[in-house]
Amino acid sequence: MTEKCPYGACPSPQSQLPQRRMLPRYSADYRTLLWALMMPVVLVAQFANPNLVPYLSPVSFYFAMAAGTMAHNHNHCPVFTSKRMNAFYAMWISIFYGYPAFAWVPTHNLNHHKHVNREGDATITWRHTNRNTWYVAITYFFVSAYYQAGPIKEYIAKAKKSNPRLYRQIITQYTVWISVLVGTLVVAIGLHGTWPGIKLWLFSFGLPSLFGTWSMMWFNYMQHVHCDPWSKYNHSRNITGRIFNFLVFNNGLHTVHHANASAHWSTAYEEHAKIADKIHPDLNQRSFWWWIIRGYVIPAFIPSLETKQIGRAPFDPPEGVRAGRPANRRPQTDSVEALEAGHNAQMA
Repeated sequence: MTEKCPYGACPSPQSQLPQRRMLPRYSADYRTLLWALMMPVVLVAQFANPNLVPYLSPVSFYFAMAAGTMAHNHNHCPVFTSKRMNAFYAMWISIFYGYPAFAWVPTHNLNHHKHVNREGDATITWRHTNRNTWYVAITYFFVSAYYQAGPIKEYIAKAKKSNPRLYRQIITQYTVWISVLVGTLVVAIGLHGTWPGIKLWLFSFGLPSLFGTWSMMWFNYMQHVHCDPWSKYNHSRNITGRIFNFLVFNNGLHTVHHANASAHWSTAYEEHAKIADKIHPDLNQRSFWWWIIRGYVIPAFIPSLETKQIGRAPFDPPEGVRAGRPANRRPQTDSVEALEAGHNAQMA
């Protein structure tokens, strides 16, 4: 059985051993640390030899996406027992993910997990339309980023007022992220000249960083669009393929993540197997690429084959639930706190 863990106190499968604060609490996270160490190696290799950019730039894009999934997992169930190590790891991942990792807490942990694509969720997939088309999916990043800015600003303001330790952590993440972003550009220009340096930086670091944040928002869209947020099992879409989930640290298995957000990512397949037969078959997709083809490529030419809503729409609450928003009012985003406890709260 998967053990629940309050934020910052996840039980370890190595619980019979003395706790080693500098090492990960779960053995599976040695792979996340390996990925984290490989990220700067790939970057430095391109700075040292720009001829490697065509070969290593795709790896940088992948690592930026992987950093996003690692930040997501870390913000639900931290890698280390040491708060200092957890803070350092979050800062490190922020550099390669493309945004300070703390932002997952107000927008995802405290908001999305509370509302799961219903009104109140800053990341809803249906804000302007409930159609699922390639152009809605691609531009979702810009809409979602705009509305996620509200909870982030509110969270920072409340942390500044009532949680100094958390506020210092947030400012540190911003400072390190911006410093590295600007510093790597300066170094690239200094080593290789203005235009070659800018091109090198863009394809080895700048664009991958943007892709890291874009891909995480897109994953959220893909995992919830046309799902039924009022259902116990059909609120999320899953990609079950082993290769895909190896690359994204099991983030394709989303239903069980919402069932127990604090469970370690390595337990996802075991937990998914327990409920897989209760999930609508269309929400368990084995192939990520087939979902892309089926969901976006084919409907681009044959609109009648666009995916359809499964079960109740997010804006169509079942009987007995508070009535939905008036037709002439846009969905509202819920408030967030900076002092909440539990497995969806902050690390500080």
